[in-house]
Amino acid sequence: MRSFARLIESQIAKARASGVLSGLRGEGKPLPEQAIETGEQAALSTGMRIMAEAGVVPEEFAIRKELDAALKIYATLKTEEVRAKQMATVSSLELRYNIAVEARRKFLR
Repeated sequence: MRSFARLIESQIAKARASGVLSGLRGEGKPLPEQAIETGEQAALSTGMRIMAEAGVVPEEFAIRKELDAALKIYATLKTEEVRAKQMATVSSLELRYNIAVEARRKFLR
């Protein structure tokens, strides 16, 4: 184990000397406070952080935004016919959202 630690320290020293570690985002700042997570929550948080850094939005987040917008529209409608059509849209979005959430949960198991 000590030889492994020495190898790591050696690699870090080489990277510092070559300048690879300078200019990185957050350089010179303390690491952000993070709650200690275990199991599924840790995996989910890591995955979400990686996707956020890559600029990717999980499908369930995008659907949730659509659903929230559809619910706001529904709240403003007056006639029953128009409300019924909008409720069909809301129901469809709720179904898609629940499927996406369940798919993520199954993937993480």
